[in-house]
Amino acid sequence: MAVDIVLQYFNLNRILLLTVGLWPYQRTKLVEFQLYLVFGILVSIIPALLTPLLTLECTVSLLIKILPPVLITIICTINYFSFIIKAHAVKQIMDQLQNICTNLTDETEVDIMKNYGSKTRSYTASIIIYALCNFIIFLLLPLLPKIAGVILFINESQLHHTVYIMTEYFVDREKYFYLILLHMDAAVCIGAIALIGVGTMFIGYLKHTCAMFEICSYRIKHAIMLDAESVQLRDYMIHKKIKYAVDIHRKGIEFSTFVISSFDWLFFLLIAIGVLCISVDLFCLFQTVSSGHNVEEFVVHFSCLSILLLYLFLANYAAQEIIDHYNHIFITVYSIQWYAASICIQKMILFLLQRGAKAFNLNLGGLFIGSLETAGMLLSTSVSYFTVLYSTR
Repeated sequence: MAVDIVLQYFNLNRILLLTVGLWPYQRTKLVEFQLYLVFGILVSIIPALLTPLLTLECTVSLLIKILPPVLITIICTINYFSFIIKAHAVKQIMDQLQNICTNLTDETEVDIMKNYGSKTRSYTASIIIYALCNFIIFLLLPLLPKIAGVILFINESQLHHTVYIMTEYFVDREKYFYLILLHMDAAVCIGAIALIGVGTMFIGYLKHTCAMFEICSYRIKHAIMLDAESVQLRDYMIHKKIKYAVDIHRKGIEFSTFVISSFDWLFFLLIAIGVLCISVDLFCLFQTVSSGHNVEEFVVHFSCLSILLLYLFLANYAAQEIIDHYNHIFITVYSIQWYAASICIQKMILFLLQRGAKAFNLNLGGLFIGSLETAGMLLSTSVSYFTVLYSTR
């Protein structure tokens, strides 16, 4: 039974990307217009975030306060822009994945692919719910004085409207408060959708690579267990099964390598900016806690920091799973009853074992190997930069 990857397991991702015009299929003129309009709204928030550097005295303290929202916006913009210029690569990846799934005929193998597809969908749904909770908090924070005023019957003129992210629009902030808030919320919403949509697509790709390696292990494990009337027929069937296992193994390596190489520059920029952003956000969070009087700023910085850490962990965890599933293939090869096979089959198994001696991993940005160890190292680097910032305050 053929599995429709998009409708069954990437449907939430498809809806997210359609919302901001990034879905690579059916690119009409209207979708192109939507794409550039949405991109314009997202990018337009950056000048508003940077202009306080022109209107206020430029100090290190001001720069550190402005940097976190600017860097997070840049991360969202890079994610968005990557799917604009790499739309063809995204289509190729989806088509490759669909083709691999369509060629599966064994029910158990289809079930393995479905299992990992369900994990992709669950990951996406969980991240959407988490992001939605954060967005609602961000949306309500500037409106809390207004809500409190309605509950406590405070006169509108006595209320002081506050936006907890420093911006400069060169207009009367009180008069145009709701328009400023609308622009900021729209940019945050678009950035969040781009970040989640693009990020969960990559997680989905890597999850399905794990499925391919799991299918490879399954084929190898069950190849030696085959029974036949004659030795020649059994050898032929084992040979065929191992050949299929090697084929899906090769496809898994080629697929994941193509995904990473297509977006190599994206991972490099995300890692560099992400580490800097975590460091500055930690510093701002520490300052807010030390002052102890601005709960709203604490919530904003904590929310941003938690999103960045989640993004860092999930990306490296997905890459770590690739390494673990790849290594499991050769653990399976070691554990099968290879001695019960003919000399010809034993030579094939020896070839597989030799291939297992060569490590396989995902090189992110040309500098880092995706793994939990790398996640810990990047987090440690961020904490080191935070320590430097704290010591110079």
